[in-house]
Amino acid sequence: MAQANYIGRRKTSTARLYIQPGKGEFLINKTPIEEYLPVKALQNIATLPLNVTELDGKYDIKVTVRGGGKSGQAGAVQHALARAIDGENENNEEIHTALKSNGLLTRDDRMVERKKYGQPKARKKFQFSKR
Repeated sequence: MAQANYIGRRKTSTARLYIQPGKGEFLINKTPIEEYLPVKALQNIATLPLNVTELDGKYDIKVTVRGGGKSGQAGAVQHALARAIDGENENNEEIHTALKSNGLLTRDDRMVERKKYGQPKARKKFQFSKR
């Protein structure tokens, strides 16, 4: 069976995920997940779809992730992984329901607000002086 390819996005990060049945190897940019995301909280974010569906150790996962910071990249991996699990188990309604109820199939569309002219930041204003 050939590897399936799934895309996930978060902020300005894009993750391309390849999944195939295996023994649980998880690589991000050719690096083990523990090294690429050294913070345990980010590892938990990235692997949440596996924990929710109880499929830990059943798939070999390779991810190529670009753009953004570590937090956005972990979110992009999570989105791609949820889509991949849903796609690989399309006949299993329980898995789809579990992913959907945890909000893992929805793309988080929050982005950084742009800076406006006449202001130091997106919403912050320069100090007002009456006199």
